[in-house]
Amino acid sequence: MNSFKSIEIEIDRPLKEKGIAILNELSNKSSKDDISFDYGRNKIFVQLRSLDMIGFRGIINELEAKHKIGKEDNPLPEIIKKIEDIKSYGLKGKKRIFVDYNKERKVKNRNEKVKKRGAYYYAQDNNFVAINNGLPKEYQNKIICGDSGNILKQLPNNCIDLVITSPPYNFGLDYDGSNDDSHWQKYFDKLFAVFDECIRVLKYGGRIIINVQPLFSDYIPSHHIISKYFMDRKLIWKGEILWEKNNYNCKYTAWGSWKSPSNPYLKYTWEFIEIFAKGTMKKEGKRDDIDISADEFKKWVVAKWSMAPERNMKAYNHPAMFPEELVYRAIRLFSYKNDIVLDPFNGVGTTTAVAKKLNRRYLGIDISKDYCKKAVRRIPDTLF
Repeated sequence: MNSFKSIEIEIDRPLKEKGIAILNELSNKSSKDDISFDYGRNKIFVQLRSLDMIGFRGIINELEAKHKIGKEDNPLPEIIKKIEDIKSYGLKGKKRIFVDYNKERKVKNRNEKVKKRGAYYYAQDNNFVAINNGLPKEYQNKIICGDSGNILKQLPNNCIDLVITSPPYNFGLDYDGSNDDSHWQKYFDKLFAVFDECIRVLKYGGRIIINVQPLFSDYIPSHHIISKYFMDRKLIWKGEILWEKNNYNCKYTAWGSWKSPSNPYLKYTWEFIEIFAKGTMKKEGKRDDIDISADEFKKWVVAKWSMAPERNMKAYNHPAMFPEELVYRAIRLFSYKNDIVLDPFNGVGTTTAVAKKLNRRYLGIDISKDYCKKAVRRIPDTLF
């Protein structure tokens, strides 16, 4: 280690001989690996890495008692105050760590240890074929009305780059053309039949992104059940993003057993975005087809996205749309330009509209004729 935090302390009078002497003695009694001092006429310079504050105060008290230095000649109180004013630090034993305290610890021989542990061991023995195919032109840039499970059966294997969808949540919402209050087993059976086809048509190296909110009142952890389904089918769990909706009103609508441990009901202000990869973590693509900036990349890989829910649902007469911004980030973070994006529960077409805007090819499927008509009309009308 060779990095220090630099502190500059201005004093309202020149350092006198006694002050310089006590500063030199403080420097001699302190570890150069932790703290060091220099000075000018009206300034003290501190190089600080870590410090046992109790021990440091003890040294200062000892020096003040030894030298009986007057207030006007004593620079020590200003030094200790300046250091204690630093509120951001880590702790290691008795020491405050002021440099790199929030840096990830390095693991020696990391690659070997990852191999030993068996990274995504649950997906290692898959039978996925690494040869990808093109999507037939009659399905490119189309919105098709029908049952996704049946329509997807008409597509070849390994022809879709990115699946992004928010399936019906089974909350009892008023969707057009489908029930949203099935028995949970029936719901998951139907959902997974569609997802089986999504896995088949997904390219080797392609990604599947599912936005879902569990129904906590039924104690059904949909995001866990869906994740287990994909992992059981040998997809790699690539990660989870929390979509913070900042919907704080929900905190005050229900508490279960009010002020009692009998059965408190937990409330959430976020939804889950689960991400999976087929066969490999790395998706091949051309460098010229990358359209995400460095700042966007750094911001969006932090797996908590704060954005308001879709505010335009009444205009589309749809009860549960995700916002365009969510799809915008997901597409740019996980796909290349000209990739093919599929939404098997396309609704009124948020995914397909954003894909078109971002120069991706698209295929949207939904059971509702009304939603499909709106999705087609929406293609040139994205909100960016």
